[in-house]
Amino acid sequence: MAVKVVSRRSATLLVGVAATAVAVMVVASGAVARTAQTGSVCVLLPDTKSSVRWEQFDKPAFANAFKKAGVKATIVNALNDPQKQLSQAEQCISSGAKVGIITSLDTGTSIAIQKKFTAAGGKTIDYDRQIVGGTGSVYVSFDGNLVGRQQALGVIAGMKKNKTFNRNGVVAQLWGGPTDANAFWFKSGNDDILNPLFKRKAIKKGPAKFVPEWDSKNAQTIFEQMLVQTNNNIQGVVGANDNIAGAVVATLKAKGLKPIPLSGQDATVQGVQNIISGWQTNTVYKYVPDEANAAAAAAIALYKGKKPPSNGTRPNKGKKQLAYLIPVTSITKANYTRLFRDKFLKRSEVCS
Repeated sequence: MAVKVVSRRSATLLVGVAATAVAVMVVASGAVARTAQTGSVCVLLPDTKSSVRWEQFDKPAFANAFKKAGVKATIVNALNDPQKQLSQAEQCISSGAKVGIITSLDTGTSIAIQKKFTAAGGKTIDYDRQIVGGTGSVYVSFDGNLVGRQQALGVIAGMKKNKTFNRNGVVAQLWGGPTDANAFWFKSGNDDILNPLFKRKAIKKGPAKFVPEWDSKNAQTIFEQMLVQTNNNIQGVVGANDNIAGAVVATLKAKGLKPIPLSGQDATVQGVQNIISGWQTNTVYKYVPDEANAAAAAAIALYKGKKPPSNGTRPNKGKKQLAYLIPVTSITKANYTRLFRDKFLKRSEVCS
């Protein structure tokens, strides 16, 4: 076998080139490492009152997603205080956050937060609630119109079962918070199902109100007024979420009235207990980890300077905003055990 002889000068030259290449790789590697450690993601959750989901499901799902991705993240809750949320955002930005995931409490404050991220060279994501007039790179949410349709269809099914689906059957509506764009999106789904029925007088339109802050106390006060207004003549209630539905149940029980078809949302322990006991007809199941994982994936993409994943668009002040919309499921007494199989709820929590 022929052996190629390399001169000492050539060998020295090769070693030098190799050393230089290694040095370049090390420097490049160090630069990448430093870049990867620069900045972080800031998750701004809204409250603990509108739903238990934010702390019970969203927070741990986000923490797990970013931990798996090796991305530093700060996850905070504003406790229903828009100014607190603004302060939390400012703290995140000063700590180097480059991507903000915002569940809006107040449109004006949320837009101010987005502007602060932009000024710092960052990006934002509208999470669960669209920031109308904002600059979010993508809107990640469950399909709000489908949520509203499932709620209305659940109430109609309950009225048909009770044989109150007729021209005298009164349907009341308790929509979500009037400062939440999602409340109007859910309402659009309610309207798509109910308005044609009201128009042809298949059923009767009853009182309808938005519930400030999605708060159960506000919902209870409003529903008590609705019962007085109609002389207790209400055959079905579209409740925007389980929190609001729970207020309806409490009011009916306090007045010694029987259960009536009632919808909810979020598949909470209380909501499912009310379904099992016959006080609530359905709840809209949104597997929160799917939403949190989708938002985390969008944040990681933006963090790396890439386009976030999307599967459609949503109108936003005359513009089309990229959106990633997730389907939902109606949960009734017939299929509530799915929540246990999905490990969304524990049987021991519900059947206590």
